[in-house]
Amino acid sequence: MKKISALLLSVVLAFSVCFYANGIEMSVEEEKALSTEINENSGTIDMTVSAEAQIDVKAKAAVLIERSTGKVLYSLNENEKLYPASVTKIMTILLVCESIDSGKIKLTDTVTCSDNASSKGGSQIWLEPGETMTVDELLKATCVYSANDACTLLGEYVAGSESAFNEMMNARAAELGMENTHFDNCTGLDDTTTNHLTTAYDVALMSRELLGHSFIKDYTTIWMDSLRNGETQLVNTNKLVRFYDGVTGLKTGTTEKAGCCVSASAERNGMELIAVVMGSDNSNDRFNSARNMLDWGFANYEIYTPEADAESIFPVKVIHGKEESVNVAVPKLSPVLINKGQSGSIFVKCELRSEAQAPVEENQTLGKIQVYSGDTLLNEYELKAEKKVEKLDFFSAMYKLFTSFSK
Repeated sequence: MKKISALLLSVVLAFSVCFYANGIEMSVEEEKALSTEINENSGTIDMTVSAEAQIDVKAKAAVLIERSTGKVLYSLNENEKLYPASVTKIMTILLVCESIDSGKIKLTDTVTCSDNASSKGGSQIWLEPGETMTVDELLKATCVYSANDACTLLGEYVAGSESAFNEMMNARAAELGMENTHFDNCTGLDDTTTNHLTTAYDVALMSRELLGHSFIKDYTTIWMDSLRNGETQLVNTNKLVRFYDGVTGLKTGTTEKAGCCVSASAERNGMELIAVVMGSDNSNDRFNSARNMLDWGFANYEIYTPEADAESIFPVKVIHGKEESVNVAVPKLSPVLINKGQSGSIFVKCELRSEAQAPVEENQTLGKIQVYSGDTLLNEYELKAEKKVEKLDFFSAMYKLFTSFSK
């Protein structure tokens, strides 16, 4: 009985300590500071390359970005407002893709052509009022042949009217951070507007978003196809689809005001680049400039996916908790953009507390993972508790004590 009394006394004393302890390794304030530090430093470092990069670009504006990280690799007047011509259709196609993915419309839906859609000039497939086509066929005509009538009809089908679709376009542009963009229509026709403007950087933003819908590449990589049982031939306006290795799209545009424009995307060895060219004097300059940027990007950069050492991430001991330890969720590390040949300098550093004071909240920060290239921090992630561990109360302590005697 004396031994039992002594043990009971020790439990009571230990329990009283757990009510007044301020933490073992880190105070609440320090934990918040750690979480804030990680949040502020999250994301990859700025890999923006200056105009010193030796790339032959003949255009008013241009930009080269890597899709997965969104990092700018090369830029030339990337924020200058310019007419985009049919590169506008990237936003149209994006909204159509989002409507398909949300279940609002289907590729197999049949759409009846309106008087408004059939009246569009420029590049077209000569839709007649009352003629029907599927969303699949209209999307093909828009992506491959840049058909203004097909594009307008898709916008009307998604939003109910062309004007309502224009509002959707501008709202989506704002959501994507396209701060220097305004759309007056879904086609890019600019003979009657002075306000239908965007920038090379903003085009890259919407291009990046569109490429997140992988099925669109089934359309943007078509070189030749047909509609109306072979009566209407389609040849892609983007010549890089035929001649550039790894091309994934995306869209051309040409008007007298805009000059020759293109948003060209290509993927090699798991890295996808987007080259936007605006205001070239001729089509050859447009495609050569895009090709030169893509070539330079693939020659100088690569994507590397680091991995955390799972064995170094162990359960954290919980002091005065109802459970002795809590497991830590291991985050999936994002790919990082690095200079080509730099992978040997990449290493992953893990910092994890050995113990924490109860209560431990679910998703409480218990450490961090840092990805470095040499001395440069590339990415940072929080290590968080997988579940909540409550503080040990008196009755739980007594239960644990008597349970231990019964074993």
